[in-house]
Amino acid sequence: MKLFSGDRIFLMLVVSIALAGLAIFSSASLGLLARENSSVSRDILLQAGLGLCLGFLALFTVRAVSLAWVKRFALPIYIATLLFTALVFVPGIGLHANGATRWINIGFTTVQPAEFLKIGFVIMLAAWLAPRAQKLSSVKRGLAPFVAFLAVPAALLLAQPNTSTTLLIVATGMVMYFAAGAPLRDFGILALGVFIALGVVIAVRPYVLQRIETFMHPTANALGSGYQIQQSLIAIGSGGAFGRGFGQSVEKFNYLPEPSGDSVFAVFAEETGLLGASLLLALFVALAARGVVIAGHSRDLFGGLVALGFSVIIILQAFINIGAMLGIIPLTGLPLPFISHGGTALLAVLIMCGFILNVAAHQKE
Repeated sequence: MKLFSGDRIFLMLVVSIALAGLAIFSSASLGLLARENSSVSRDILLQAGLGLCLGFLALFTVRAVSLAWVKRFALPIYIATLLFTALVFVPGIGLHANGATRWINIGFTTVQPAEFLKIGFVIMLAAWLAPRAQKLSSVKRGLAPFVAFLAVPAALLLAQPNTSTTLLIVATGMVMYFAAGAPLRDFGILALGVFIALGVVIAVRPYVLQRIETFMHPTANALGSGYQIQQSLIAIGSGGAFGRGFGQSVEKFNYLPEPSGDSVFAVFAEETGLLGASLLLALFVALAARGVVIAGHSRDLFGGLVALGFSVIIILQAFINIGAMLGIIPLTGLPLPFISHGGTALLAVLIMCGFILNVAAHQKE
């Protein structure tokens, strides 16, 4: 089987968003020139080298791996990603910053293991659900073990704390669970459980409540907790219909927090306007839609759930990031896939795309 066989439309969408993402990231990174202790050239090189080049190498490697092998070793892969994520708590290895312990310092850069936990989680859940699709109507064989399955990565991520990634994984898991044939009866139970768990998190994590309050009243503390959303809306609004021009953002210089990270969409919208922002959003929707089509044509349920799970993660994360910048939902800290600063995140999302292409190459006759 040829390495490039599969879904060429999906591959073209991936290449388009990834290359556009590097250009957008490079432009947004220029805003760091006006700030102290910035290393723009180093950041761009890491994004292009560790994220893009290594990412596409990983994409085509994963594309060539046998799905039967992946299914067979799903548990070891999952355990490895769990242990890798747990390394952040080891003194001397984990890096604590901004009130969280989510990174591993490897000298020349940092790595966020939770990005790879998303991959291990989807593969393991797909391998667990595929042979049990006809048994999910039973609470004992379906809902109960599924909740236990969600609890393990959720506990590990909440301890960091990383609430946004926890919610992303839980939401993706629920989509896969119902796509595999779980009864709608379980939806209400799971929704209630998530609501209660979120209430507990809000009660014990003051910063989560603060983000919700900022979302409800963004102008109440415009120079404090509401500063980022205020500057984001100013940037997006300043772009108008066609933008200031690529590279011409004003907000990225000493105004907008994390211009190459969480706020990169706001910088892009300021530079390209409603037209550019709409095009980028359309690319994400097209990518996810194509991924769902690939899932529907998978030769078996395992492959279909893998393609669906990764497609859901990508589109949900994109919508959450963009929604937060537009003030539609509370700020979360999730990066914009393919674009935000972070070679680990770019590498991980390209690996996910490699798995989707692998499923596309093994479609039904």
